[in-house]
Amino acid sequence: MGVTFVVVARIPRAGIECFQRYEQAVLPLLEEHGARLERRLRSAAGEVEVHLLTFAEEEALAAYLDDPRRAEHRELLAASGAELELLEVDDIPTA
Repeated sequence: MGVTFVVVARIPRAGIECFQRYEQAVLPLLEEHGARLERRLRSAAGEVEVHLLTFAEEEALAAYLDDPRRAEHRELLAASGAELELLEVDDIPTA
């Protein structure tokens, strides 16, 4: 079943290119950490992005966040000025 997270990224217009380059570098690492990018949504202007991620276990999230290959690209994230919010979420059954 795993653990599901939503990531909300709010990106200043001037930082969109840096943020996209950061994502190109780090999103491929998810699979190596037992994670799946279920959905990736972006607002029309590109200033808000939402990811729905599923990890096999919480420790996999920690391993992804601590991955040194991800750290190599932190300057791109910083340069983008993006503000990230990570939320653990659960499915709610519909009636």
